Amino acid sequence: MIVSKTGPMLPKIQTEDTKLTVNEHLLELRKRLIVCTMTVVIFTIVAFVFHPFIFKLLMGPAQGFESLLENKLVFTQVTEMIGITMKVSIMGGLALSTPVLIYQAVTFVSPGLTRREKKYLFALLPGAALSFILGSAFGYFVLLPPALNFLMTFGSDIATPMIRVGNYINLVLSLLFWLGISFQTPLVMFFLSKIGVVTPRTLSKQRRIAIVVAFILGAVITPTFDPVNQSLVAIPIILLYEFGILLAKVARIGKTET
Repeated sequence: MIVSKTGPMLPKIQTEDTKLTVNEHLLELRKRLIVCTMTVVIFTIVAFVFHPFIFKLLMGPAQGFESLLENKLVFTQVTEMIGITMKVSIMGGLALSTPVLIYQAVTFVSPGLTRREKKYLFALLPGAALSFILGSAFGYFVLLPPALNFLMTFGSDIATPMIRVGNYINLVLSLLFWLGISFQTPLVMFFLSKIGVVTPRTLSKQRRIAIVVAFILGAVITPTFDPVNQSLVAIPIILLYEFGILLAKVARIGKTET
């Protein structure tokens, strides 16, 4: 009888402990989400206060186009200017909050990772941030000026450009964001090779496909139909892929490749 009574109690205790553990994780998740939300809100307010400076910074690649800078950007809808200002402020708030967001995310998932996985994760985070900054800088200083030159001068003898602020800012933000993401390619390849999902030999065999994908991405990311500007995106992506193969080989040092 004692055995029969104590037998069913074990699953009960385990179930209660499991529920308690889940509740603790949910409470921790809620706490971290509150911290992230408050951080984004605070930095969004800061970005809103300094939004004229941010707009001026985003206008940097358009230097040299007198008609655009003298007449300024225009808006054709009553709510367009406030809407694009809020979008710029939120994007700026997210960018400024990135270190806090990454820290909260890593500390939340780190208890469930092995020591080896934690080491890879913490080692790749600074590289991921640096790669994103390099990709955005490449778009800002290298790609945007010739792309804008093509867009602003094409048909300028027929029509005078009057650029909407929403159109210009959305174009710049989208291009800088996707270039920052594209520059993560080597780190992703390194990580996948390190955990054994892919091998350098496999990546090398897929080089032709990668080249085609690079030019497709160049056509999608670049706001022009000019093949020169599209190549300015595609060629760096191809070089990044080759660099990723090199990093994948480094990741497999000391391991037998299948």
